[in-house]
Amino acid sequence: MPDVLVGLLVACLVLGALVFAWAALIERHWFAIRRETLAILPSGAKPIRILHIGDVHLAPWQKRKMAWMLRLANLKPDLVVDTGDNLGHEDAIAPLLKSLAPLLKVPGVFVNGSNDYFAPKVRNPLSYLKAPSERLSNTALDTATMVSGFEGAGWLNLNNRGGVFEVCGLRLGFIGVDDAHDGLDDLSSLGASRAALGTCDFVVGVSHAPYLKVIDAMGEQKVDLLLAGHTHGGQVCLPFYGALVTNCDLPTKYAKGVSAWSVNGHNFLLNVVAGLGHSIYAPVRLACRPEVRLLELTAASA
Repeated sequence: MPDVLVGLLVACLVLGALVFAWAALIERHWFAIRRETLAILPSGAKPIRILHIGDVHLAPWQKRKMAWMLRLANLKPDLVVDTGDNLGHEDAIAPLLKSLAPLLKVPGVFVNGSNDYFAPKVRNPLSYLKAPSERLSNTALDTATMVSGFEGAGWLNLNNRGGVFEVCGLRLGFIGVDDAHDGLDDLSSLGASRAALGTCDFVVGVSHAPYLKVIDAMGEQKVDLLLAGHTHGGQVCLPFYGALVTNCDLPTKYAKGVSAWSVNGHNFLLNVVAGLGHSIYAPVRLACRPEVRLLELTAASA
């Protein structure tokens, strides 16, 4: 083999090792707070600060992540929205509730993701490039204890149901679905959930996985804002290009952040959080920092 080819091969191997080291040792711990201001509240409404968290995938040894989560209450949110996949290990429930303890004192709503029901299992990461993942694990988690901890703190359980909170003088209605990725979503429940809200100033939809069928169903119920997670923002992205996959049928250009949608003439916004974690069997983040999203909702201009 010519020396120049040997040199190129060595350079590629060194570059690959450096990229992997960055993704595995640095970026996955480089937690971010993404801030957005959305002028979508009714005229004259006071601002509402929503902290959107999701895809924590917590394991009990992730002390750095837990310490960072404890400080999120310093952002002084008016409302917390948790879009699921909190658990990443069967022994993570107590550490999770401890890490969220300051936020559990704030009004909140939540839905579950598939990883809140079953422990993770080793899979080929390249399989995500072919199709959305399928559940491999049959190791059930103690989901009821996690849900009880959330509900006991006053958070609204939105798994195929709805609810109302008064926040900053506004009556906020919420409708949600259980995990669409594992087929636990009951889209037929949304109509009844929406009707039970009565008159609301603003309606928020909540789903773990932003499948297009969920987005369409939420639009049919005329939500003003839909919050979701699940995608990890792509988790491993290409610089200047973005996500390669979303692990659902959501187009990759919407893998994270705010996007505008319209269903039958009704316009609303979708916010997708890239999440704080990863599977314990795929401990990398590349060009996609782990994140929470802080949404400042303000009154729409006249």
